[in-house]
Amino acid sequence: MAVPAITRRRASGGTAATGRRSRAQDGPGAPEGPELPGGSGGPDGSGGPDGPDGPDGSGRRRPGPLPLVAAVLLLAAFGLWAVYGSPWLRMRGVEVLGTDRLTEQEVRAAAGVSPGGPLASVDTGAVEERLRGRLPRIASVEAVRSWPETLTLEVTEREAVAVLAVDGRFTEVDADGVGYATVREAPGGVPVIRVDPAEGGASPRFGRDRLVREAAAVAAGLPGQLRERTRTVVVRSYDGIELHLDGGRTVVWGSSHEGARKARALLALTKAAKDAERYDVSSPGTPAATGS
Repeated sequence: MAVPAITRRRASGGTAATGRRSRAQDGPGAPEGPELPGGSGGPDGSGGPDGPDGPDGSGRRRPGPLPLVAAVLLLAAFGLWAVYGSPWLRMRGVEVLGTDRLTEQEVRAAAGVSPGGPLASVDTGAVEERLRGRLPRIASVEAVRSWPETLTLEVTEREAVAVLAVDGRFTEVDADGVGYATVREAPGGVPVIRVDPAEGGASPRFGRDRLVREAAAVAAGLPGQLRERTRTVVVRSYDGIELHLDGGRTVVWGSSHEGARKARALLALTKAAKDAERYDVSSPGTPAATGS
């Protein structure tokens, strides 16, 4: 009875060995047996490389992009409402800075903006254009939104360097030769421009406006004390400009070029020849004084 038992053990061992050899011969690429229930094909039955339940193996799935997009849209909608629809950022008033001759009421009226609307909807460029068109005295203006509720207008007025006599009135002229305001009486401290091309035969190339600009450039370049002593700037041609000083004295200026050198030469001449009646600085390198 012992012999069959030995035979059975050998047969069993041989079968197992045969099975191991068969699997070894099949190699690592051979198909394996059916997948066990609950597994996803991973070698350890864990559901594959991403784990059993989610991409991060934690049992939770990552949120999609939809909630983030919704939050961004909600914030954008709230921002638009806050700027244009809410009462928080409404324009309550207009602040005016930099005026001298103009009044704040004149500037506000010319700006043409009404309080109560959204400050963000104010067209600052259109406001600046209206002010320059309606108030020629304004040389430049900048309209600035001062959050949360104020529109600020920063004004720079033109400065008169001379006046132009026209039909018994006087037009103030700035350094660029722009006439911007008409007054009944000439303001003190600035000369009067007189355009008289007939006497000098002005070239047709230079019309009246160009001659006024040349005279204004001369007046703007005069030092303060010399400008106050200048009563009239007579312009007959492009290079035929004269100054009439107090006391009846005359200055031959020439063209508007080299104005600073001519002014220094004239100051030196008036000190060296106080009793002279005529000064010539048209050539500032060789100034001359005549008469006594």
